[in-house]
Amino acid sequence: MAQAYWQCYPWLVLLCACAWSYPEPKYLGREDVRNCSTSPERLPVTAVNTTMRLAALRQQMETWNLSAYIIPDTDAHMSEYIGKPDKRREWISGFTGSAGTAVVTMGKAAVWTDSRYWTQAERQMDCNWELHKEVSISSIVAWILAEVPDGQNVGFDPFLFSVDSWKNYDQGFQDSSRHLLSVTTNLVDVAWGSERPPVPSQPIYALPKEFTGSTWQEKVSAVRSYMEHHAKTPTGVLLSALDETAWLFNLRSSDIPYNPFFYSYALLTNSSIRLFVNKSRFSLETLQYLNTNCTLPMCVQLEDYSQVRDSVKAYASGDVKILIGVSYTTYGVYEVIPKEKLVTDTYSPVMLIKAVKNSKEQALLKSSHVRDAVAVIQYLVWLEKNVPKGTVDEFSGAEYIDELRRNENFSSGPSFETISASGLNAALAHYSPTKELHRKLSSDEMYLVDSGGQYWDGTTDITRTVHWGTPTAFQKEAYTRVLMGNIDLSRLVFPAATSGRVIEAFARRALWEVGLNYGHGTGHGIGNFLCVHEWPVGFQYNNIAMAKGMFTSIEPGYYHDGEFGIRLEDVALVVEAKTKMD
Repeated sequence: MAQAYWQCYPWLVLLCACAWSYPEPKYLGREDVRNCSTSPERLPVTAVNTTMRLAALRQQMETWNLSAYIIPDTDAHMSEYIGKPDKRREWISGFTGSAGTAVVTMGKAAVWTDSRYWTQAERQMDCNWELHKEVSISSIVAWILAEVPDGQNVGFDPFLFSVDSWKNYDQGFQDSSRHLLSVTTNLVDVAWGSERPPVPSQPIYALPKEFTGSTWQEKVSAVRSYMEHHAKTPTGVLLSALDETAWLFNLRSSDIPYNPFFYSYALLTNSSIRLFVNKSRFSLETLQYLNTNCTLPMCVQLEDYSQVRDSVKAYASGDVKILIGVSYTTYGVYEVIPKEKLVTDTYSPVMLIKAVKNSKEQALLKSSHVRDAVAVIQYLVWLEKNVPKGTVDEFSGAEYIDELRRNENFSSGPSFETISASGLNAALAHYSPTKELHRKLSSDEMYLVDSGGQYWDGTTDITRTVHWGTPTAFQKEAYTRVLMGNIDLSRLVFPAATSGRVIEAFARRALWEVGLNYGHGTGHGIGNFLCVHEWPVGFQYNNIAMAKGMFTSIEPGYYHDGEFGIRLEDVALVVEAKTKMD
C-alpha cells in the first residue's frame, strides 16, 4: 500500500533544463459546498451537528483557563491507525478523514487538512467550523495568534504531540505572549463523557513459539546489549510505539484496526523490565509466560498503563540515562525526563533490531506471502469470470478478497482497508469504496486492487492492476513503464548500507523518460504479524539504510486524473549479492 506524499517535480535532463507547465488544480478557488456565509441552514445532509459538543469542550477550556485547545488526529503512541476511543478530532468536528488537526477557541473552531479530504470535510462539518486547506503547523500557529489575545493560554494534550510536533508549536509561540500549556487531562475525553467508546479489554495473548523468530528473553538480551554498546551507555530505554512492545514480548491483541496491538509502554533497564498495560487482560498462562511473579532481570513487572508518566519520572530521579526514539515518543513522557538524563535517537533499538529479520522470521514471512498469493490468484480468476457479467462492483470485490484471505490458514483479518478502484477512482491513490459509494467493475476500464492480510506468521501487502478489455496505447505504455520500474528496482545490485532514497529513482526512471511520475512513496517495510507499514525501512529521506534481511515493498505507479490509475506492488527481501569482483 502506497504511503502518501505529494510534490511537484521539475523535469531535468543532463545538459539542458526543460520547462514543464502544470495545469492549475481544479480545486483552487472552488467555493465551500456548505454556503455557511449565505445559507447556513442548507447544510449537506452528511454534516454533523457539533454545537453541543463544542459547548461541552469550551466549558472544560474555561475550567482550565484556556483560550484555545489543539486536537491532533493521533493517539498516545503515534500510531498510523487509531482505535475508536482515540478519534477525538473526528468526534469534536464530525470530519472522519484520517489526516487533520482541529483547533477550538472560545468563539471559533477550525480544521486543517490536505487536498485529499477537502470535499469530505465540507460535507461532514457544520457551520461551526472553518476549513483551512493546508496542513503546516506554522499556518495553525498563525491562526491561533490571530484569534487568541496576548497573555492567554493555548492548551494541548502532551500525549498526543510527538516531540518534534511540540518543538514546532513551541517555537511558533516563543516570540509571542501566548503560553503553550501542557494539560495531561484530555478535555475532549471529558466533554465526550459516557458516549466515548470504551478502551479495549479483549485478551492479550502470547504468539505460539512456531510463529516467532526469537523468544522474548532473547530479544530483551539483544536490546540490553545494544544499550551496553551505545556511545552514551543509557541505563534504560523507553518503548512507546505499540509494535515495539508487541514485537519485544511476542504478544498480540486487537486494540487497533488492522494491527494486532494492545495499548502499552515498556521501560527496559539493565536490571528490570516494566510493561505498562491493563493487567486484567492477561490469562494466568500468559502471566507465567512473562515471569511476572518475580523481580529478577528476566521477569516482567506489570504496571498500570496510566502510570507510565509517573513511573518514568520516578526512574529518572535516580542516577540514570534514558534512551528514547523521538519518532514515536510523545511529549507526555518526554517532558518529565530531565534533559541531562535523556539520550535521544531517531528510532529506538527495538525499531532497528526489528527491521532486520532473522532466518526464521524470513521463512515465516515468505510462507504467509505464499498463502496470501493463493487468495489473490483466486480473486483474479473470479474477477475474470464475473466482471464481464456485470455482477461485480468495487465494494463486493473488496469484501470477496477479504473473505478469500480469511479462508487461508493462520489468518487474522486484513492488514488495511482494501483499495478496490475501477476506472477514474483508481486515479485516487488511496481510494476505498463503501457500501453506499462504489462503481461497477467493467471490462472497458482498468481496475486496481491493493490489499493485504494479517497472518500469525506474517503481514502481506500486494497491488495488481488489470484490464479485461482493450486498453488504449497510452494505458499500455504507462502500465509497461510502471512494470519496468518495479523490475528495475527489484533487480538492482547496490552497496551495503545504501539509503533507500538513493536508489528509489530506479523505480521512476522508465516513467521519467517520457515525462510521467507518481506522487507517493515507492515502498515501505513490512512486519511479521505487525505493521503493514513497518518503519524505519523504506525509500524516503527518514528511512534507515538498506541491510541484508530487510523486507520492503516496491510499488511504483502512475495516476491519470479522472481516467485511470496503475500500481504494481510486491514485497522484496534484501539479500547479499554475488558480484563479478567479489
